[in-house]
Amino acid sequence: MFTHIMIGSNDLERSKRFYDATFVALGGKPGETDPRGRLIYKHNGGRLMITKPIDGNPATSANGGTIGLLAESPERVQAWHDQGTAHGGTSIETPPTERPDGSFVAYMRDPDGNKLTARSLPASEK
Repeated sequence: MFTHIMIGSNDLERSKRFYDATFVALGGKPGETDPRGRLIYKHNGGRLMITKPIDGNPATSANGGTIGLLAESPERVQAWHDQGTAHGGTSIETPPTERPDGSFVAYMRDPDGNKLTARSLPASEK
């Protein structure tokens, strides 16, 4: 359904360090910077793009918004969380944990405050 998700950042170098570490932990590749200065992360046909706001105002995180990332295993979720918190992210909600449906889930905020989650699929959805 979606072609991409775009979020804002006030410090693209800091965002690149954070997202490179977390996407590699999920089995992806480091981001690329396009000619307009935006960071682009591509994986399985989807894209996460990070940019300074074009209106010149500071970037802010969405209140109530969450970006969910699919991980191939609980180990990848844990690696994503470990790398994110080691690169400026903040662990939020519960620690990384298995849910009653069998999925493994972790939450954190990126250095700009955007809420992220990584989730492995339960056996019933694979």
